[in-house]
Amino acid sequence: MIRISDALEKNLLLEVKNELSLLNPIDIASILETLSKENTIKAFRLLSKDTASEVFSYLSSEKQQEIIESSSDEELGRIIDAMFLDDTVDLVEEMPAGVVAKILKNTSAENRKLINQFLKYPEDSAGSVMTVEYVSLKNDMNIKQALERIRAKGMKNETINDCFVVDKERKLEGTVPIRELIVNQEDTLIKDIMTDNFEKVQVDTDREIVADLFRHYDLSTMPVVDMENRLVGIITIDDIVDVIDQENTEDFQKMAAMEPSDKEYLKDSVLSLAKHRILWLLILMISATATGTIIRKYEDTLQSVVILAAFIPMLMDTGGNAGSQSSTLVIRGLALGEIKTSDVWKILWKEFRVSIIVGFTLAFVNFLRIFYFDKIGFTMTAVVCLSLFATVVIAKVVGGILPVVAKKLRLDPAIMASPLITTIVDACALVIYFKMATMLLHMN
Repeated sequence: MIRISDALEKNLLLEVKNELSLLNPIDIASILETLSKENTIKAFRLLSKDTASEVFSYLSSEKQQEIIESSSDEELGRIIDAMFLDDTVDLVEEMPAGVVAKILKNTSAENRKLINQFLKYPEDSAGSVMTVEYVSLKNDMNIKQALERIRAKGMKNETINDCFVVDKERKLEGTVPIRELIVNQEDTLIKDIMTDNFEKVQVDTDREIVADLFRHYDLSTMPVVDMENRLVGIITIDDIVDVIDQENTEDFQKMAAMEPSDKEYLKDSVLSLAKHRILWLLILMISATATGTIIRKYEDTLQSVVILAAFIPMLMDTGGNAGSQSSTLVIRGLALGEIKTSDVWKILWKEFRVSIIVGFTLAFVNFLRIFYFDKIGFTMTAVVCLSLFATVVIAKVVGGILPVVAKKLRLDPAIMASPLITTIVDACALVIYFKMATMLLHMN
């Protein structure tokens, strides 16, 4: 295999063209991402029309912009015409105004109308991720007519694995998989073999709900209808995988106490990264003053028994970690649909039992360490271990319940993740610890 970048520098274009023709479009896109702007344009112009449009859809928005700005109107028109409409819409959403103007200028009037229609849908709705490139069949067609329609229209559509059956007013009536058209007789009517038990969504349905339906029913396509049940588009599995990736990334960022960002880490500016982190850090910093208030309240206790301070970090860290474990599992269960908000009492009971086992084990090991190895008195050791046990129980229960409460209040459960729960548990741990010390050590 030749080194593409070296061959382009030496203008060995025929060799590069032959090499690229052997590669998958995704691999070609990966290679173009590593090239300079000049070499990217050279390599891209060596691709065939169909391959170029497919490679273009896999490129980052920065590389796409480089190609658009360096392409003639004719070249750009060929690329856009060969792209699926939903990919074109994604492109328009990510480009600056000047580039968008050039794209729309080189798009057919019909596509411009459709693009403008797509851009009106809310960003997180089913309408924003659907495509209008699908095969629809009339319910009074026979299989022969249906196959003729698929042959005529199929190459321009993202998928023909499932065809959608509509009436004369384009109202969705059912679906029919391509295999049914292949195995049945030509004179069989579509309405006799179609399935009317299928999942569909409306254009304004939240795309996270759509992703859950795809996952739950193991779908590859889903029809999208308007308020009057007219078929307006379909969502395919490749687009919903992108949605799932985006939603998971967003959840991870929220769980790490950051505002979600759709930019890649290395391509995001330092200022932008800082902006997305500062707000939550400020909130958590201010809320953490509660722990300082508690410590100040029990300042006399700490001065009387200085060794109490030595175990505060261990209690707070263990409680925070225990709560984070529970919240992470429950948040993921909610995201996958394995847990419902109505399961709150089941979660409470399960986490309580788990916390008893975990809390007892940690307290027992800690007792052995403090009493036998650190040679600290029995009463002080008991204060630490009983506080640890109680902290773990509270942390597990709180960590399991808070995400469900957030879901019930129509908030994102991911915000009830590690940082926030740690702050809550820290305060609880300190109160328990000092109350236990006051009681068992007979301190005022």
